[in-house]
Amino acid sequence: MNKRIEFENFCVQHEISTFKDLEMSNYTTLKLGGPAWYVIEINNIEEIQLIKKEVERIELPMLILGNGSNVLFKDKVYEGVVLVLARNFKYVEVKGNKVVAQAGANLMDVCEVVCEHSLTGLEFAYGIPGTIGGAIYMNAGAFEGEIKDVVKEIEYLDEDGTFHKIQVTPTDFSYRKSMFTDTHKIILSVVLELEQGDFTEIRSLMDRYLQRRKDRQPLEYPSAGSVFKRPEGNYASALIDQCGLKGKMCGGAMVSEKHAGFLINYNQATSNDFIDLIEYVQQDVKNKTGYELECEVKIIANKKK
Repeated sequence: MNKRIEFENFCVQHEISTFKDLEMSNYTTLKLGGPAWYVIEINNIEEIQLIKKEVERIELPMLILGNGSNVLFKDKVYEGVVLVLARNFKYVEVKGNKVVAQAGANLMDVCEVVCEHSLTGLEFAYGIPGTIGGAIYMNAGAFEGEIKDVVKEIEYLDEDGTFHKIQVTPTDFSYRKSMFTDTHKIILSVVLELEQGDFTEIRSLMDRYLQRRKDRQPLEYPSAGSVFKRPEGNYASALIDQCGLKGKMCGGAMVSEKHAGFLINYNQATSNDFIDLIEYVQQDVKNKTGYELECEVKIIANKKK
């Protein structure tokens, strides 16, 4: 039987709502990407386990997506299933000085909740355009803070779909990397441990960090945030600026004139425009400075058959 028919029959049988052939530009902060065969806005863990088991049985690719802030879907059809956590899988609860959040919870929303409870330690994350699950996946950080400093417990499904709850420490993470990076493990929820603080000071610091982002980053354009990892001994944005690449365009994609570390969807760019610009910047920086910039945006494409 055709894989698509099998999967559609499975979804009907288990009353799982799906969107067919939906443009992934609707689910990414870059506003780029062609259609995916199926998009499912996840409601609970059981749905994830059921779907994961079925796609493995029929050998259909599957991808977990949070806020779509660090990914680039190619323009061609993604021949698989995209599970979106950011729409319905986003419960947040405060218990004393601990915060329990489902993986799809928006990071800014989590910051707002902890601020309301006068908890300090997460201010650095205010304005990072992603989910708490995505932040754990890549150990997100800013303003000298990283998510590894506050996360204490993680629930996840392993490659076999088995549920796990683990305690973690900062040593389990490294720069923009966690035990989940480049694996098929699925983060379900996290527990953050913060400290009691002063509401006014917390609010003020969050607002200052957000204003700094607005002043320094091209938030008025679709982007995937900072595109390149920080190379040892330097900064990607400084190297790109040094090479005179601000304003450089490939099609509708452009190196931001406001912050060289951001590549933006300036004028109806395609995914190919964006990929071409990434590669151009990497090559030019390498030729002129010797540094090799590593892209931290995950490019999604079909596996070669």
